[in-house]
Amino acid sequence: MNSGSNGTVDWDGAVNARDLGGIAVARGRRLQPGRIYRMGRAEWITARGWEQAYDAGVRTVVDLRNDSEIGRRDTDPVVPPSAVAGIRFLNRPTQEAADPEFTALTGPYLNSPRFYPENLHRWPEKFAAIARTLADAPPGGVVIHCSAGRDRTGLVTLLLLQLAGAAEEEIWRDYQQAAAGINEWHRLQRQPREHPLSDAELAIRNAGARQELRDVLGVLDAETYLRTAGTGEDTLARLRARLLD
Repeated sequence: MNSGSNGTVDWDGAVNARDLGGIAVARGRRLQPGRIYRMGRAEWITARGWEQAYDAGVRTVVDLRNDSEIGRRDTDPVVPPSAVAGIRFLNRPTQEAADPEFTALTGPYLNSPRFYPENLHRWPEKFAAIARTLADAPPGGVVIHCSAGRDRTGLVTLLLLQLAGAAEEEIWRDYQQAAAGINEWHRLQRQPREHPLSDAELAIRNAGARQELRDVLGVLDAETYLRTAGTGEDTLARLRARLLD
């Protein structure tokens, strides 16, 4: 139920789930635990898992997926409404699903850091909306998630970590952990939706992803980007307070 030493949480059914609390940021500070969590599909969590998340303080879930991806599959657990009572579920997608140029680059959804700049360039208003949602969420923990909990969630997490002053190494470590987490989950599935990578293949992918993230961080300033996207100073202050105070 609680966070492990590397931030992982063991809510029943949760995949690639982690508390961002404890990540080192500017001036010797660390993100506050229990404020922002990241994970894969919400539909993987069981009724018991949602009760555990609630007990951990979660009150808001922000789904970054496109509308067409949302919904229970036959292999997902059945969760009665009573199990999620008291938790708000909000949809704040990071892209336009029907954009033909972007999907020609990425496939159905964002799946690599090399596409982060294009995603940010095309839909700044969406990231401003996500920032406002996180800043204005009621007291309690907020979960952000996409499908794998890796790239769309990783892009939003990157913005949050950079805004808080995290160094490149911390941002990379967070991404690497997410990439490994979802890959391990696929390894365990009888019919995985992504081809699980061997350790050697994952190392090659990570080497490329690290350079891609380095390239993104070399040109991105999260605060300037969010401000230009329409995020007000009060919202930025509330978002920092949620992360740090």
